[in-house]
Amino acid sequence: MKTGFRILLFVFALGLMVCSRQPVKAQCAQCAATVESNTERGGNAAKGLNNGILFLLGAPYLAAGVVGFIWYKKYRRKNVDISVRKEKLHLN
Repeated sequence: MKTGFRILLFVFALGLMVCSRQPVKAQCAQCAATVESNTERGGNAAKGLNNGILFLLGAPYLAAGVVGFIWYKKYRRKNVDISVRKEKLHLN
């Protein structure tokens, strides 16, 4: 029951985040003015700016993924023999 409640809560929170998105302006005033004037004149600076932002957004995730993959491949254990005693342990 506890696991089901956690999943339901996660799905509910995710749904709220997806449904409540709002447009934001996250550019400095100079960049916004340059892109706006370039777009009005028929340029494609906005597309290049958006591609640059996406590149900068994805680069840390890609780097973390590569480091994680290398760490996983280097430190995972293969053919580990686990010997456990047959007798019961008394912890009291």
